[in-house]
Amino acid sequence: MDALARANDIRSRRAALKSDLKHGKVAIADVLAAPPEYLMTAKVLDVLMAVPKCGKVKSARIMEQCRISPSKTVGGLSGRQRGELLAFFGR
Repeated sequence: MDALARANDIRSRRAALKSDLKHGKVAIADVLAAPPEYLMTAKVLDVLMAVPKCGKVKSARIMEQCRISPSKTVGGLSGRQRGELLAFFGR
């Protein structure tokens, strides 16, 4: 039951963060520079798709340009990959 409660908490926090990204309350560069603990196991592609004007095709193109696998998680990004994403989003 504890694991289920923890998973629900993580899902609700991720949903709130995606909503904040979509409405411009949080910048994607800030999230990528210092990701919160609950976002470490989320797919980078899913986080990018929450950004305004960044759908599935554009997110996939960004990931390809930065040489990042579509299955990569936020916590699994290398320093180079994180740096390229930050440079792409202007930070």
